[in-house]
Amino acid sequence: VQLQASGGGLVQAGGSLRLSCTASGLTFSSYVMGWFRQAPGKEREFVAFINWGGGRRYYADSVKGRFTISRDNAKNTVDLQMSSLKPEDTAVYYCAAGDYCSGYGCYGTAAYDYWGQGTLVTVSS
Repeated sequence: VQLQASGGGLVQAGGSLRLSCTASGLTFSSYVMGWFRQAPGKEREFVAFINWGGGRRYYADSVKGRFTISRDNAKNTVDLQMSSLKPEDTAVYYCAAGDYCSGYGCYGTAAYDYWGQGTLVTVSS
């Protein structure tokens, strides 16, 4: 299984970025897909997840209304559209795949079986 995240970079506060994660080696449509982030010196934290069919999406309070998660099961991709970025959004962002979780059970890192390598997002003030 391989998860390849891309799309990170440097952006000014208030700007936008779109992260993408491409999965291979798994039945993508059978997996919950999540995005997490880890800032320097901090623990990895939940950002968003989307269920198998894409009909349910959950967000951390810190990104609600600014970030949108989406998936394309035909292309084995999950995206994270980030808008109104803030300096505190600066982190390495990771995509992850979990074969079963639901609701708040998908907020923890232990719910996910596979992880991408991470892509760095830096938001300047």
